[in-house]
Amino acid sequence: MLSFCPSCSNMLMISPSEEDGMNSFHCSTCPYEFKIQGLQMFDRKKLNRKEVDDVLGGEGTWDNVDQTAVNCQKEGCSGDKAYFFQLQIRSADEPMTTFYKCTKCGHRWKEN
Repeated sequence: MLSFCPSCSNMLMISPSEEDGMNSFHCSTCPYEFKIQGLQMFDRKKLNRKEVDDVLGGEGTWDNVDQTAVNCQKEGCSGDKAYFFQLQIRSADEPMTTFYKCTKCGHRWKEN
């Protein structure tokens, strides 16, 4: 288990206390000391997760994009127009990847 000093944020070390022989966490850079009482000690902290950014732009990806004449690849859809944008997701010597979204049914697909 790792614990950190509340005053200087350094990792706390465990050692027997010189005064009463009980184990305690102590900081090696400041005088902070936390005595451990009992046989077991548990410390649970809930960590907040960071928000993950959508690599392809999130909700606003399809705002203000161009349209092109292309047939939708979804079966049963007769859409002949799609929104599109291009990204370089592979190395520079490879072609750009084109992402499409059908204007009729909203189906999405990509072409390399």
